[in-house]
Amino acid sequence: MTALAPLLQAFFTDRLMTQYGASPHTIASYRDTFRLLLAHVHQQTGTLPARLDLADLDATTIGGFLHDLETVRGNSPATRNTRLAAIHSLFRYASLRAPEHAHLISRVLAIQTKRTTTTIMTFLNDTELDALLTAPDQSTWHGRRDHALLVLAAQTGLRVAELTALTIADTHLGVGAHVYCHGKGRKDRCTPLTLHTVGVLTGWLGARRPADTEPLFATRRGTPLSHDAVTHLVAKHSAVAAHTCPSLHVKHVTPHTLRHTAAMRLLHAGVDTTVIALWLGHESPSTTRIYLHADMALKEQAIARTTPPDTEAGRYQATDDLLTFLDQL
Repeated sequence: MTALAPLLQAFFTDRLMTQYGASPHTIASYRDTFRLLLAHVHQQTGTLPARLDLADLDATTIGGFLHDLETVRGNSPATRNTRLAAIHSLFRYASLRAPEHAHLISRVLAIQTKRTTTTIMTFLNDTELDALLTAPDQSTWHGRRDHALLVLAAQTGLRVAELTALTIADTHLGVGAHVYCHGKGRKDRCTPLTLHTVGVLTGWLGARRPADTEPLFATRRGTPLSHDAVTHLVAKHSAVAAHTCPSLHVKHVTPHTLRHTAAMRLLHAGVDTTVIALWLGHESPSTTRIYLHADMALKEQAIARTTPPDTEAGRYQATDDLLTFLDQL
């Protein structure tokens, strides 16, 4: 029998950190998966995690764990698939380190991902966005910080991890104003800033006078905001904005909603989807197609070009040159 503990430790230190150079976000996601899995096995068998063998994690046990994620914890199929991907990664590594368990490993790797429902993503229209941006109380320190964060997120479409990782040195407010970020997939990119965003950030930084190494959006103690903190402040200000903009009551506004909003504003401005993909840091322009599916304005333009039923086709007649000139005045 091969003990699970040294195999799992080597998976994190050797495979993820050394060989793959996985991001802290990926490592944290995998860590949480195996915490949940080991807790589930301990609850079912009473065996301490440090005493488990690889054989204790057979396909039946993994299947029961995945079922509990959805029925007990209330996780979505997408979250279930994410947990399964982490487990598959461990067992592919185990196939090299513990070949004597090849049959068990093959059965676990044969567990299929669950099909998920693709929903239309949520974004804010101009009225809703204006209500959200004016919701923070800018007479307070926290209100000014939150206002600056919301404005930057809605204009640039940065992910939460990218926003919270920004430092003062990453923000360039002079000629060619932009923010520099190290994004998902270890891709660096620069995103230009509008004059409005530059003005908001200038006011925020002018009141602080921070050092270049300090976070752009910090807590009162000077530490970077967490993902949960950003999620909380967006939800809080969205609830306030809903008092003046009732349509926000039916929308679940998250930090990622602001990212979608930035993309939709670019799309409505006529920006090509390949440029939007570069703007957002997407791996492929095909990812950006979700915004085409969600854009009712484009669909309305398409249906406006179709011929209504029971309409007789007319014959084109060229207009008079003089009348055409007068129509264009």
